[in-house]
Amino acid sequence: MSHLILLFLLFLAPAFADGRSQKSTQNLCSNDVSHKRQKRDWIWNQLHIQEELDTPLPHHVGKITSSVRNKNAKYIIEGEYANTIFKVEETSGDVYAFERLDREKKAEYELTALIIDRTNNRSLERPSKFIIKVYDINDNAPVFVQKVFNGSVPEMSPVGTSVTKVTAVDADDPTVSGHATVTYEVTTGGEYFTIDDSG
Repeated sequence: MSHLILLFLLFLAPAFADGRSQKSTQNLCSNDVSHKRQKRDWIWNQLHIQEELDTPLPHHVGKITSSVRNKNAKYIIEGEYANTIFKVEETSGDVYAFERLDREKKAEYELTALIIDRTNNRSLERPSKFIIKVYDINDNAPVFVQKVFNGSVPEMSPVGTSVTKVTAVDADDPTVSGHATVTYEVTTGGEYFTIDDSG
């Protein structure tokens, strides 16, 4: 009989050991999950605003958003133009411009977004740089690069002989279709001279 009990115990021992091993593996996995740091990210598209807006200030530029969930979270922006031209609403992350912007003076602004715990000023997320891009409107007339262009042509030259070249420039954004396109026209003396789009 004692031999039978001993054999029975030897048979069950690996099963008990395996059960304990599974349990400890489950505990380990659940501990790993509970101690694993949640990945957090800043979430926004590139911010942009049109230049020379004539609506009342401030102008809404966009929104900086973090996936951090904390009732004490507070948004802050830093940089050369932070809290002067640009300000952020600390609870919503909405960014506003407090001046009318001119793309020809400055086309984009680089700022840094932060989110902190307002109770202890501890950072809740790594700071992130972002760009505010100023969109162009076609608000500049072309100007000649010099006041007078001199030209000459020998008498009896055939039609189509080059006399001189003039150049004008437009300060608007050349990447926006038509905004910086310059065309030329002879307003006086058109019976003798013509001008093409290259000047």
